[in-house]
Order: sequence, then C-alpha cells, then structure tokens
Amino acid sequence: MVETWELRARFARALSVMYSREVPIYTTLRQVTGEVNADFAAREPAEAERWGSLDRVTAELHGEIRLGSAAEIRQAAILFAGFGMHPVGFYDLRDAATPLPVVGTAFRPIDSFELNHNPFGIFTSVLTTADHRFFDADLHARLERFLAGRSLFPTELLHLAALAAEEEGLTAPSAERFVSLAATVLARTELPVDKGWYSELEAVSPVAAVVGASAGTHIHALRPRVLDVDELSRRMRALGFTMVDGIQEPPKWDGPAVLLRQTSFRAMSEPHQFISSGGTVVGESFAGAEARGLALTPPGRELYDRLAAADADAAEWERRFPRTEAELDSRGMAYFTYRREGGRHIAEPIVYEDFLPAPTDDACTRAEVDCGARYHLPWLAETLGRAVHDPYALYQEQQDRSRERTAS
Repeated sequence: MVETWELRARFARALSVMYSREVPIYTTLRQVTGEVNADFAAREPAEAERWGSLDRVTAELHGEIRLGSAAEIRQAAILFAGFGMHPVGFYDLRDAATPLPVVGTAFRPIDSFELNHNPFGIFTSVLTTADHRFFDADLHARLERFLAGRSLFPTELLHLAALAAEEEGLTAPSAERFVSLAATVLARTELPVDKGWYSELEAVSPVAAVVGASAGTHIHALRPRVLDVDELSRRMRALGFTMVDGIQEPPKWDGPAVLLRQTSFRAMSEPHQFISSGGTVVGESFAGAEARGLALTPPGRELYDRLAAADADAAEWERRFPRTEAELDSRGMAYFTYRREGGRHIAEPIVYEDFLPAPTDDACTRAEVDCGARYHLPWLAETLGRAVHDPYALYQEQQDRSRERTAS
C-alpha cells in the first residue's frame, strides 16, 4: 500500500512538475528557495530545526484553486480526502479590502503525523453565485446553468479518492493512476472562452470571469516555503525578476515570526482565446513563496489584524506587539509545544498551517442586507457533507497534548 501521506507527497510533486511547465519562472523560484533554505540551515541550524526539518520545509507547498459551484467544491472535498486533506476554517472574501464574490476553506492534513510527513494544503474557494450583491437574479440563473454544464472531476478519480480515504492508501498501480488523474484535473486548459460571457462576468469581478467563463479549473498558485523570505526576494530581484507588491505583512522586524509573510514575482502573461469575435484576454500569472511563523491564538490574531489593518510599520510592531516568544506564551497569544530539558520546560513554536486572511464563521458581514444565500460555516459543512475543522481548536489540541505529556 502507498500510505496517505505518500499519496499526498506524490500529488504535490506532480503538481510542482506540471506548474513548472506552465509557469517557467517557478523552476527558478524553487531552486532559489532551496538554496536560501540550505544557507539558512547551515548558518543557523538550531533555529532552522525549530521550524521543521530542512527536508520537510524544502518539500512543503501550498496551493490555491477556484471553483464555481457547491457541487464542485463537494467533489473537491471527496478528492482531497483521498490525500488526507480535510477542510479547515471558513474564509469569507466578500469582506476583503477588495471584495471578491467567493468563500472558501483550506484542505490540509490535520494531525501531527501527517503534517510532519507532508503538510501540503490547497486553499479552495467557490463563487457565491446566489449573493445578489454581486449577481442579479438573471445573471445568477445563467451562471448556474453554465456551471452545471461542465464536469471537472471524473468518476474514476472520485472513486479512487473514496477508496484511498477508506483504506488509508492505495495499491501501487491505483496510486499512480490516482495521482496522475488528480494532477491532470488541475492543469491549465487551452479551451477558448466566450468573449461576451467573459466580459459580463468581469464587470462583476475578474475572479468571477476567470472562474465562471472557463471550461475547467487549474492550480493558480503553488507556493514553496522559505525560511528567509527577505533573502529570497533579494536574490530573485538580483536575477532580474520583478517583485509584486513587496512582502506582505508583517514588516521585517526583530520580534517573533508569526503567521505568514508572502512575496510573489511577475511570471508571465496568460492569454485566453475567445470563441467568437477573435482576440484574446490577457491576465498576469505570478509565482510566489511564503515564510511561516507561529500560529496565533484568537487574542494574538486580533492584535495582529489591528496592526495589519493600520498598515503599521516595523517601529509600530515593536511598540505594540510582544517582542519575544516567551511574552507571547505568557500572554496566551501564540501556540507552543513543550518539552523538558535539564529540569526546564522548553517551548517550541507550533507552525501556522493555514492561510490569510483570517477564517471567520460570520455570514453576510459586509452589509446588513439580504444576500440571497447564507454563505457561512454551517452552509459550508452541509455543502461538503463533512465537518469543517476549527483551526484554533486544532492548534489548541496540539498544545494541550504537549502539556499533558510534559506534566506526566
């Protein structure tokens, strides 16, 4: 049997190979990321080890896909369950600084054994087609018909996924077939799109056009993990690549590494051929990487979000945010595991495994109006036909188990 974690590792590798063909800069990005990680581990071996073994960090990837309908995200849940990836958190991007008509969840491993062997996760969003603030009744009906007419996940793939989830692995031939089919589903499609339909959806949101006018879906981000994102950015710029929007928060400072710091680079134009009146629509494609830090508790996350919303600089972070891991621990603002060493209790960071922005369980928070659909955590769980895990509860459980072991 090929165990679940190995299926997931093979899936991540297959997507990486495929993405390298589709976005050539990605090959360079992976190479430079590996070099930065190796140099960091050689320079600060103890610090590198605290955030996971070099092998784990080097193999770590996080991706994103976009879907159009409840039926599609339900089938995606079946697919990812075969790789030991479970829904964690509810994300409502309709309340983002630039509102997007999507909600989503992160499919990822949830226990320490699976995370340590391979932490691959995919953020999966779905259009909120019934939200009348974005789609009026007529556009909603036509969009639903369009989405109902496409089929993303073959029956054979879903059958193998269900079998893998039930058996916690697959035989070697089935494993090879499963990984191949899954990667093919997430490959870019060259099929043309209808210009009028694309433009109509684009007037609502570019994301609606990309998702709702295409015949399929694809992996549109696949970020490796880097131990020093500032050094990665410096080296990529030295090679002539253009960094997009700098490094996402928090700024570089002397305090603890928390949550995520991300960067991306302009990779290539992405033309789509129109069906009828000729021409193309060209979008940008990007390749990015991320540095992962401490998982924050709700109080820690609340302070983080306030500083992020205020676009605080490094000096403001140093003034308002705890300056050490010990202070974060004592104030209950971050999650740690604990071990004894020479009579002392040593706190080790629990790495943040999720995505930004913060997950929420609120619905329709952008405006007190009738959305036409209540997109919220219970809706997502019912749609997926399975529980959606609370990320804070997962981190808390990991911390509590560690405390119990240390106490005993």
